[in-house]
Amino acid sequence: MKARSFTVLVVAVLLVAALPCVSLAADGAAVFKSRCSPCHGADGSGNTPMGKKVGAKALGSPEVQKLADAELQKTVASGKNKMPEFGSKLSAQQLSELVKVIRGFAAK
Repeated sequence: MKARSFTVLVVAVLLVAALPCVSLAADGAAVFKSRCSPCHGADGSGNTPMGKKVGAKALGSPEVQKLADAELQKTVASGKNKMPEFGSKLSAQQLSELVKVIRGFAAK
């Protein structure tokens, strides 16, 4: 009986420990959807009314994809041209996860 209770406790602790990893992975997609897709579109193409108005870049383009992760994070954090800054609104972890989402648009 004690071994079973211990096993259940270990499994519960592992599940709780894994939850932040799952939420961080989903966090980048949620941030993109709320902050980026109005201009860049759900597909990252920039083909939205607002994207066309502000000249949003296609995130899968070679021009964007050739940038280093640090450059992408800086652009999102500080803004560029008509793109607003998001550094005061997003954590470093969110910026990092957002770069992963941007990388997902490569060759699409």
